[in-house]
Amino acid sequence: MLDISALTWAATIGLIVVLLAVDLVLAAIRPHTVGFREATAWSVFYILVAVAFGIWFGLWYGGDYGTEYFAGYIIEKSLSVDNLFVFVIIMTTFAVPSKHQHKVLTFGIVLALVMRAAFIAVGAALLNLFSFMFLLFGLLLLYTAVQLFRHRDEDPDIEDNAVVRATRRFLPVSDDYVGGRLFARVGGRRVVTPLFIVLIAIGSVDLLFALDSIPAVFGVTEVPYIVFTANAFALLGLRALYFLVKGLLDRLVYLSTGLAIILAFIGVKLMLHWIHVDIDERMPEIPTMVSLGVVVAVLAVVTVASLVKTRRDPDVKAHSGALKASSSKHDRTA
Repeated sequence: MLDISALTWAATIGLIVVLLAVDLVLAAIRPHTVGFREATAWSVFYILVAVAFGIWFGLWYGGDYGTEYFAGYIIEKSLSVDNLFVFVIIMTTFAVPSKHQHKVLTFGIVLALVMRAAFIAVGAALLNLFSFMFLLFGLLLLYTAVQLFRHRDEDPDIEDNAVVRATRRFLPVSDDYVGGRLFARVGGRRVVTPLFIVLIAIGSVDLLFALDSIPAVFGVTEVPYIVFTANAFALLGLRALYFLVKGLLDRLVYLSTGLAIILAFIGVKLMLHWIHVDIDERMPEIPTMVSLGVVVAVLAVVTVASLVKTRRDPDVKAHSGALKASSSKHDRTA
């Protein structure tokens, strides 16, 4: 197992905190609508930071670990695009003003990083103690893949989210965004604003995504440091990517199908690893380079096929996919 010093961990976390702080400060002191040029510049910056880190990591710790990082980063980046779909749905559902979307996304990324760091710590500990966790992670990914494929033409019902419903039920909510604040005093009483509800929705969705993405990246590496950095650098660029591609997301009509294939592939990879370790060493394992090739190939095919489909049928729209049928669908079929 790769040994990462406490100093390297501290320096890495410090870099991520600084990058997040810049986003938070910009969102707080200058609420504004992020334009295409600004979104492009930030997207390129975060990709270059992630690539530069991967090159340094590979040169310092070895090419195999560098490959694991890039495989994990690409997997997390592809899964993060599904996050973008849901973010668009949340922003639309709650009619978030464009000048406040920057703040919402930054807080959402912070929540996602905190949750994933906790899942990484727990997941790494479980894998070290119980090798059969590879089997459980594999089965979880297979289940998720099947559900995502079954409901690939649906979107999650945000208003049906249990956490959002509970928040609306027990807390007074203002009618407007009150200058982008989370809490305000309206009519002499303290209330939460719709922005608070939006953050609750994003936080609960982040929790669900963490349940899938962490086992997925453990499918290409068992090193917690690589899992963490792959997640962190993929998420850091999510805010800028949102503003860059939100107008193009509707064209990725086969993305949910592609992500289901990727999750199923990694689930099988994890189960083969468990069989190799616990049952029969003759069971072949899938190398990291093969995993990287499969992920890149699936994403390429999905993107090209989606663009061809939308060119032939401009009215077709993409969906993020859901893990269960929405309540509105149940109502229609009842």
